[in-house]
Amino acid sequence: MPLQVRSVPADAPEVDALLDAYLDEREATFPTAQGTYSRKRTPAAEFAPPNGVFVVAYEEDGADALAVGCGGLRRIPDDAGDVRFEVKHVYVSPAGRGRGVATAVMDALEQAARELGATSVVLDTNDSLVAAGAMYRSRGYQRVEPFNDNPNATAWYRKPVR
Repeated sequence: MPLQVRSVPADAPEVDALLDAYLDEREATFPTAQGTYSRKRTPAAEFAPPNGVFVVAYEEDGADALAVGCGGLRRIPDDAGDVRFEVKHVYVSPAGRGRGVATAVMDALEQAARELGATSVVLDTNDSLVAAGAMYRSRGYQRVEPFNDNPNATAWYRKPVR
């Protein structure tokens, strides 16, 4: 089935369904040695242009479209002239895994960052998400010092986008 990534309001029903599934999965698989997973959803307003965007990947089959992945991008404070946008909530449903959905979502988010004037894209993740970390590094993200206090994160990354 063809895959299409579209910008949508971050409070759209398919976004709620994807983010609920994401948070449920992270809570269920969070490493117990790291404590309790902090269930936190970024407010939808932070993903509204010109300060952000939210995208959903759809697998399309004729008139039907199944939402199989998502991700958001929001502006965070600049760092010494570095105009930073942060990637949040990248998730691919089990039905969409292994078919390039995360790559398509990241492509769309990085393009949006460039269009919104970013000089870099940052993100945080947890080292237990081995595939996610490998994907970010393969895209040119480099590990940096923490730029936020996310209690779920163990790794922070940055990539120049200009």
